[in-house]
Amino acid sequence: MKIAIGSDHAGFQYKERIKDFLQKLGHEVRDFGTSSEAPVDYPLFIRPVAEAVARGEFERGIVLGGSGNGEAIVANRVKGVRCALCWNVESARLGRQHNNANVISLGQRMMPIETALEIVKTWLDTPFEGGRHQHRIELIDQ
Repeated sequence: MKIAIGSDHAGFQYKERIKDFLQKLGHEVRDFGTSSEAPVDYPLFIRPVAEAVARGEFERGIVLGGSGNGEAIVANRVKGVRCALCWNVESARLGRQHNNANVISLGQRMMPIETALEIVKTWLDTPFEGGRHQHRIELIDQ
């Protein structure tokens, strides 16, 4: 799978770990930055991830920050992006299964790295169940 990833300074460490994890699983990953823990303005790195997913250049996207809240807000402003703010494995599973989330947002300050990696794996492995949820999602994307 082709996956876009980006973070601000507060999500940088987890971005690097998740990027390595994804590559070891065999996914193609493009890092949209940032490249250090030096303070940055997060929309500069989050919006390009969301836009690349919306254009279809990447199947999925992962955005990270301190809490993940601002990153989810920025990503969801891009038409065609359905970004789920995930704080545990169940929120990731439901974000895919019921909402067809093509982007997830994670907060580095909100969870240990092991949980973040479990969230990513669950989100990648969970199919969208469609059916009764499909119509609502199509309306949102229009």
